Amino acid sequence: MLDLVLAIVHFLLAFSIAAVLAAELALLTPTMTANALRLAGRVDAWYGILALALIVVGFSRAIFTAKGWAYYSANAFFWAKIGAFALVGLLSIVPTVRLIAWRRAERQRPGTVPDRPAIAGVRRFLWAEAAAFAFIPVFASLMARGYGVAG
Repeated sequence: MLDLVLAIVHFLLAFSIAAVLAAELALLTPTMTANALRLAGRVDAWYGILALALIVVGFSRAIFTAKGWAYYSANAFFWAKIGAFALVGLLSIVPTVRLIAWRRAERQRPGTVPDRPAIAGVRRFLWAEAAAFAFIPVFASLMARGYGVAG
């Protein structure tokens, strides 16, 4: 039963992260308002919370459930999935830092929003995150079917 519960939670967290990423892309537009900026900041905070939860649940699945750590740790696609997730995390740093700075500026001068080039720069990072994120289910599917096992 633990295997089933962790699998369900793992999938829900992954889909939630995808939804949060889509929400950030929808909010951070060239015509963004101060309200959208504030909401994007809150959404970005959830991104971090969900990512941390996904790491905990994912490694719990790998260690404590059906296939066990020996299966996952020897699988190249497991490590590719972890690498893709780490890349997504690294790419998310720039948007998070920018959102924090933009929100701070908006609190000091209400109504202030970033200029179009700054928003475009952050959107490039968000699209790069989305592209890297798309590889995660590919690697997970390969891994779950036994591809990537050494020897």
